[in-house]
Amino acid sequence: MTARRALGWLAVAAAASIVWLTRPFVSALLLGALMAFTLEPVYAALARYTRTPFLASLTTVLVSGAVVGGALAGFVSVFVMRAVGVASSVREGLRPGGVLSGRVDAVSGWLAHLGISTSSLSERLEAGAGEIASQSARLATALASGTFAALLGLFFAVLAMHLVLLHWSRIVTAMVRVSPLQPEHTRALLNEFRRVGRQTVAGTVATGLAQGLLAAIGYWIGGVPLPIYFGIATALASLIPAVGTLLIWIPAGVYLIAIDHPARAVIELSWGALMVVGFSDYVIRPRMVGDAAMPTLLVFIALFGGLEAFGLSGLILGPVLMAVAVAVLRLYAHDNQRDRAGGSPSAE
Repeated sequence: MTARRALGWLAVAAAASIVWLTRPFVSALLLGALMAFTLEPVYAALARYTRTPFLASLTTVLVSGAVVGGALAGFVSVFVMRAVGVASSVREGLRPGGVLSGRVDAVSGWLAHLGISTSSLSERLEAGAGEIASQSARLATALASGTFAALLGLFFAVLAMHLVLLHWSRIVTAMVRVSPLQPEHTRALLNEFRRVGRQTVAGTVATGLAQGLLAAIGYWIGGVPLPIYFGIATALASLIPAVGTLLIWIPAGVYLIAIDHPARAVIELSWGALMVVGFSDYVIRPRMVGDAAMPTLLVFIALFGGLEAFGLSGLILGPVLMAVAVAVLRLYAHDNQRDRAGGSPSAE
């Protein structure tokens, strides 16, 4: 009995050591697993076609990694840098004597007739443009300086994705063997993790596409050039924490003011605030990412708490962890109810 207890404590120490060593890459590993759950239908189709699971998994991982990496690199190199340039130009133009200061004064007078307070509008716009430029510059600098860390994280995510696609059933069997829970409980939790992970990744992508589509409609209504191009930029920017889509549709509104279309600018900025941010983040995202069995309040806590705790990856990890936690509490409550009703205890 003593040897058994000692072996148990050694097993706990071993698990703690593994968690401690993987802590710097836990987000990448979890994201890789969630991507594997999402792309499992693609992998299954390729495996049936090639009849070689290893080749099917390798193809799925490489293609998806190239698409994600290429999209992020393209966004950083084109859209963020362009936002910095546009915001800096607007800030210079809004200063006293700048090319835009007179037009802003005209807009201020037009809004004043509508009863809208416009005190220090030029200063506010200048401060907002400066904030966008500085945030964009800091983001680009952080991404550039963290290239090695990003590549290392991408490597672990790709590796985790490959292993999960190829050996998920073996991983589940191993987890069942070492878990202190009953086998059916362990399998239920792993199945919940898999289901919610797939739903969350798909919901995040769908929300980004919805924001891009709504933004493109707003750009078309406002007369912004290349609305489809900037709609795609908005969809990609939706994955950036804190500023997100603001990097695209606010400079678009400022551009309309700069070319002497204040009415269109008001429409564009109102559309961006109400539809691209308000409707998408507070209506579409909770429904796409959330779970019918999880209250809406917990969905919001998971989204914003995950963003605060994990950064960008928290938009996906937060809802997944919250859903698994709710599943654990649901299993515990079910076992307690069964015990009180006189059923057999769940554990000796």
